[in-house]
Amino acid sequence: MQTPPRPLPRPPAVAVAYHSGRGHTDVLAHAVRAGAVSAGAEVTMVGVGAMDDAAWESLDAADAIVFGSPTYMGSASGAFHTFAESTSRRWARQAWKDKLGSGFTIGACKAGDKDSTLGYFQTLGAQHGMIWVSLGLLPGWHLSHESDNDLNRLGYFNGAAATAPGDLPPDAVHKADIATAEHLGERVTHLTAIHLTGRALLAAGQRAGAEG
Repeated sequence: MQTPPRPLPRPPAVAVAYHSGRGHTDVLAHAVRAGAVSAGAEVTMVGVGAMDDAAWESLDAADAIVFGSPTYMGSASGAFHTFAESTSRRWARQAWKDKLGSGFTIGACKAGDKDSTLGYFQTLGAQHGMIWVSLGLLPGWHLSHESDNDLNRLGYFNGAAATAPGDLPPDAVHKADIATAEHLGERVTHLTAIHLTGRALLAAGQRAGAEG
């Protein structure tokens, strides 16, 4: 009979690092947080437009970082790019290596080059040596019997994507897009827990081998 794996000594630590221009991305960020919390994570919200030592420490201590930004002119916002450039010291010493990463974005157009933003997040994560978490959903709303109330109704895969008309306030973010962001938070937390459990078991096995 196999001994069951030990439970994690602490919940997965997930940081949501994002910039919101007019509040729409903030809606998604808190949906990611809700999904992660429901899956058992301890979540820190980091607004990247005003970084301080405490914010950097939260990112350094996190097991997973989820990046978020609106899509402006085919990429993440200028504020997010400024943040990304300021991570170069972490990059130089690979401080975020082997953390899990993912991302989310929103734009006014249903397509709107949001995949470019998600790809940018993925490349940023890869430069830091992070392990990228995809959305893990089939596309919704792509067959005649489906609807725009489906999860992943916009059909993105590198992360969660949403759309809202540019002249409407944040409460116009579609409920299906909010639910998709919640799913992303849950998935990141679940895979982070698996990752941490595997590392703990590997370390325990190595210690046992050394002692034996």
